[in-house]
Amino acid sequence: MEPPRHPQPPGAGRGETGNGGCRRCPYRAAGTKILQDGAESSLRQLLIEAFVSAGRVDNITVVMGLHPQYLSSFWKTQSLLLRMDGPLPYHKRHYIAIMAAARHQCSYLVGLHMGEFLQVGGNPAWLQGLHCAPQKLRNLNEINKLLAHRPWLITKEHIEALLKTGENSWSLAELVQALVLLTHYHSLASFVFGCGINPEEEQDGGHGCRPPSPHSDSSPASDDSSGGKDAMREVEALMERMKLLQESQLEEEGSVTQEEMATRFELEKTESLLVAPADIADQSLQSNVLCFVEDPDFGYKDFTRRGEQAPPTFRAQDYTWEDHGFSLINRLYPDVGQLLDEKFQVVYNLTYNTIAMHCGVDTSMLRRAIWNYVHCVFGIRYDDYDYGEVNQLLERSLKVYIKTVACYPEKTTKRMYTQFWRHFKHSEKVHINLLLLEARMQAALLYALRAVTRYMT
Repeated sequence: MEPPRHPQPPGAGRGETGNGGCRRCPYRAAGTKILQDGAESSLRQLLIEAFVSAGRVDNITVVMGLHPQYLSSFWKTQSLLLRMDGPLPYHKRHYIAIMAAARHQCSYLVGLHMGEFLQVGGNPAWLQGLHCAPQKLRNLNEINKLLAHRPWLITKEHIEALLKTGENSWSLAELVQALVLLTHYHSLASFVFGCGINPEEEQDGGHGCRPPSPHSDSSPASDDSSGGKDAMREVEALMERMKLLQESQLEEEGSVTQEEMATRFELEKTESLLVAPADIADQSLQSNVLCFVEDPDFGYKDFTRRGEQAPPTFRAQDYTWEDHGFSLINRLYPDVGQLLDEKFQVVYNLTYNTIAMHCGVDTSMLRRAIWNYVHCVFGIRYDDYDYGEVNQLLERSLKVYIKTVACYPEKTTKRMYTQFWRHFKHSEKVHINLLLLEARMQAALLYALRAVTRYMT
């Protein structure tokens, strides 16, 4: 079946009620037990496959294992990128992963792939720093930097410079694989910092992130009983806002003009400039990361600020993943387009129909708001989405968290993780991080693939 132009979660736009189903459902325990048994069996199999393939089960796999359906899709994609046939030699794939992770100071991923690089026969001298790598890999630095921090600046000239004839030129197929690897590891760095994943005991170094990895599935609020009542009230308020939004959608259907929709997007984009963490401290780059980074001061800059010349808003309908990006990747790097598409769809539609202590809830509106807010801070607008929903559904502390994890993940703190949606379970917060990972990856890929398409035409 053809994927939708703009993926819609099940039930979206059909007027399903979102005000809560039941609270603490009496039948939920039995049903959950059956689901858990199936999920645990699936997860066990995935962890065995991970161990057989890589000889270890890393902490990323363990945390993603809270959502086995997603982990399965993620694992298939990453295995294809790193271990299956493709245009790039295996050691260069791991070196590109190192370059990407280093842009976000993610020493966890840098250390992981330094080990993998050596295991597949990479030259140890390259690990002394980017200056010791072949010029062909060093030429990726500029597009790595832009993809990581300001993907809207990528043009067909950047693509042309890498593909021009010469000793260190890239083939189009090689470059597409490199672009997918770069965006994959930039986004995975967001997940590592967003979930507070630390290095395994045997892996040296790595500051990871401050929050503890969410191995238990209690809510952060349950660890702090003093804030429990306030956290419960926040959940109830969110449920009420969802209910009112769904009712107003039915009343307004077809009555909001395109001009009004565009105005609401610009308002949300402008307001996102004011959303920035106040309690961040600059991290000094560790030597094992700094040596892979050129121009370390280059970072995310808000898509538009008053008084500055801003690039035009990227209208999602003009260059979609479904109609353009998917087919381009599949043509130049067979199979990976299909797996990326599956991964985007799985995470966008993933739901357990629960919110904190409520079950039987249609969460499509909430998931769509998170996905579209990530795309908004990267300048991407959907003509058919009312950005007024973002303001009503995403509280300021959640917006701060989303923007930090998506745009400058190395600045994520434990306080940001615990402050938003305090009565939500850890698995629900990991679910949010999966949405951030994939929304960010798709946004950067769209900018990169649009530049490739313009070069080709």
